[in-house]
Amino acid sequence: MKVIVPMAGRGSRLRPHTLTVPKPLVPVGGKPIVHRLVEDIAALCSEPIDEIGFVIGDFGPEIEAELIKVAEKLGAKGSIFYQDKPLGTAHAVLCAEKLLEGPVVVAFADTLFRANFKIDPEVDGILWVKQIEDPSAFGVIKMNEAREIIDFVEKPKEFVSDLAMIGVYYFKDGEKLANELNYLVENGIIKSGEYQLPDALRRLTEKGMRFMPGEVDEWLDCGNKEVTVITNQRVLEYDSEKGVELVDPSAKLLNSVIIPPCYIGKDVVLENSVVGPHVSLGKGSVVTNSIIKNSILQHHSIIIDANLKDSMLGSYSKYKGLARDLSLSDYSIIS
Repeated sequence: MKVIVPMAGRGSRLRPHTLTVPKPLVPVGGKPIVHRLVEDIAALCSEPIDEIGFVIGDFGPEIEAELIKVAEKLGAKGSIFYQDKPLGTAHAVLCAEKLLEGPVVVAFADTLFRANFKIDPEVDGILWVKQIEDPSAFGVIKMNEAREIIDFVEKPKEFVSDLAMIGVYYFKDGEKLANELNYLVENGIIKSGEYQLPDALRRLTEKGMRFMPGEVDEWLDCGNKEVTVITNQRVLEYDSEKGVELVDPSAKLLNSVIIPPCYIGKDVVLENSVVGPHVSLGKGSVVTNSIIKNSILQHHSIIIDANLKDSMLGSYSKYKGLARDLSLSDYSIIS
């Protein structure tokens, strides 16, 4: 089994937190989004993952090395591919064409999910979907009476289906997908300036390939600050239920209280403070005379005399002040 993770976009909706770090590497619950995503994928696969290919932009050698380590932790080879221009989802997958052979999972690195669903090797493909109230902003699927997927509709203006594609796909034969992706590019089949993956999927179903839905229990978005804070909350609850140790033993608590679940990273210092529930503090952060609830603070943040809720602060940021719902980028200072 091979896995392709397209993640070349910088995540403009999550700015300022993606100005210095690509969105898939923003931590939630103390672990970058893409780390959690590939772990979720590994849990779905009944066979070992041989190779994980990350399709990125110009992220730099340090981030590339980190992604390689993500794959190696799962016992897989890590490979880097580049998408130099934003030419769409189909083009992004095709950038890792080398991996499109045999069974392959494609997972776009902008959401997390929970599903009790294993890959059925007898079907040609699986598309993970989630029932949602307003499908007009998403790509949705249409099914026949046998629950086989027969069509894909991008952002329907009129109701077609309420089963939205979450961006995770399984293909039994990666070469067939590669053929259709190349067909789109070679014939200039473009919508809104981009090559769209659903166009390739439609061609596969028209040729008789049998795709089935994989239903998702929960779909967690990381598109902007508000939903990322909510995702952090849910991730902390999941990890706590699984018995994950969330408080690093090196953390120092001086006249302070942690209300679980919270992630407290290495060398964090809490003094005269109450933290939690649903707070993630990155390594080396210092919190003094403060109350923090339902928030994400990246590593080496400094918080003094503050009352924060529903907030997200970048690495090396410093805040001293009053009660706020705050979104602060890396290296910012407010005092």
